[in-house]
Amino acid sequence: MIIYIPREPDPAETRIPLVPSVAKKLVSLGAELQIEAGLGKPLAIPDSDYSAVGAKVSSDRGTALGAADLVLRLNKPGPQEISSLKKGSIHISLLDPFNSREILQALAKADVSAIAMDMIPRTTLAQKMDVLSSQANLAGYIAVILSATHLNRILPMMMTPAGTISPSRVFIIGAGVAGLQAIATAKRLGARVEAFDTRPVVEEQVKSLGAKFVKIDLGETGQTKDGYARALTEEQLQKQREGMAKVCAESDIVITTAQVFGRKAPRILTTDMVKGMKPGSVVLDMAVETGGNVECSKLGEIVEVNGVKVVGYGNLPGRAPVHASQMYASNIGSMLEHYWDKEKKAFVLNRDDEIIKGCLVTHGGEICHPALKG
Repeated sequence: MIIYIPREPDPAETRIPLVPSVAKKLVSLGAELQIEAGLGKPLAIPDSDYSAVGAKVSSDRGTALGAADLVLRLNKPGPQEISSLKKGSIHISLLDPFNSREILQALAKADVSAIAMDMIPRTTLAQKMDVLSSQANLAGYIAVILSATHLNRILPMMMTPAGTISPSRVFIIGAGVAGLQAIATAKRLGARVEAFDTRPVVEEQVKSLGAKFVKIDLGETGQTKDGYARALTEEQLQKQREGMAKVCAESDIVITTAQVFGRKAPRILTTDMVKGMKPGSVVLDMAVETGGNVECSKLGEIVEVNGVKVVGYGNLPGRAPVHASQMYASNIGSMLEHYWDKEKKAFVLNRDDEIIKGCLVTHGGEICHPALKG
């Protein structure tokens, strides 16, 4: 089986899909591994490091795409590249399937079996393949570091000859993977941390990290079978905003992490709520790429509202590209290893497998995932 890993064409993408240590693992399985020349350039990894572990280096992207039985990459392919893919081949990457209908249709038309790494089920067995969780973990850390750099004061309490400096107050909205990492990071930096989530079940996790759990009565809420927060009604969102307004006003940093998988991010902070915060404080919207939790956030920008900085940077894991790439490569390597047939020396697409059922989005010339049909 020929496996090909192309470079990411977006110059703003700092991550890479494969590192030499995982390339070595794939070669040891018996795969014929090819990488595009310059694959590791964003991380200053020379082609020779891949060659040293048995991978071939190709400079002809089009030919390599057309010859590959399996293509691994980081982000979704462009329409022109899809037409170059081999009929019956397998394509594995992040696909953002709920917002990429044309891409899915093109993959189906090309008779390519596409696996969306962002659709991996959140089960114990699939944990080592869970790209969303691994990247969200890094994003939560980066969110706190970024916020701290834009804040006009330090985070920890300090007792000095000039007097005692009180700790900054950090409010984390959403206690999923990213939120919990943000809580842990802010606590490690010495901040006083509060957190809120619509799922009461996470209160214990928040407290175990040393943060205070903010309680707001929203009526019936909960989470999906995959552990995601359920979407709130507009009435519940309004109650949530009212309950959080006072906490935000007292906070130096507010980080919003709330996302509903496959849907636009819920609007949690209004511009009026931001205006109610102290000048010099910081709001960081981690959901800005999916519509934003903060009314006045803008993707890729820092907006100032009444002296409050609203940070709307995208691709937060890409700000720690070495570890983000290592984790993505490990996730994707674990998937290949799990479904690799050593006798056939090939990746076997078992459609009866629960993990495959959850992440296979196109197969046999059609969009096959039940949630994406229609």
